[in-house]
Amino acid sequence: MHESGEMYLETIYVLSQKSPAVRSIDVAEEMGFSKPSVSRGMGLLKKGEFISVDDKGYIKLTEMGLEYAKKIYERHTVLTELLVSFGIDEKTAAEDACRIEHVISDKSMSAIKEKLNK
Repeated sequence: MHESGEMYLETIYVLSQKSPAVRSIDVAEEMGFSKPSVSRGMGLLKKGEFISVDDKGYIKLTEMGLEYAKKIYERHTVLTELLVSFGIDEKTAAEDACRIEHVISDKSMSAIKEKLNK
């Protein structure tokens, strides 16, 4: 999956933790993206069976989408925590974690989590 798809899934996941009703407009506002861009992204996620959209436009993560979104969100939070522990300010750490979370291997991520849990 491309980075943009991962970002959409993560955003849907975070928004769904705050409210049970998530729409494309909510995703667009949260991410600062245009409605057409988000609409295209939602179409691709729907086609890939990561989300479902009901007749009222409410987005739900499928089981596969939820699993993927949780993985990306965990990477984001763990990497942010790691960078903050190095003395990096929270804002910079979160921004850098957002970039890293999309390219880091599962092997490296597991090693980081293991070290942080000790």
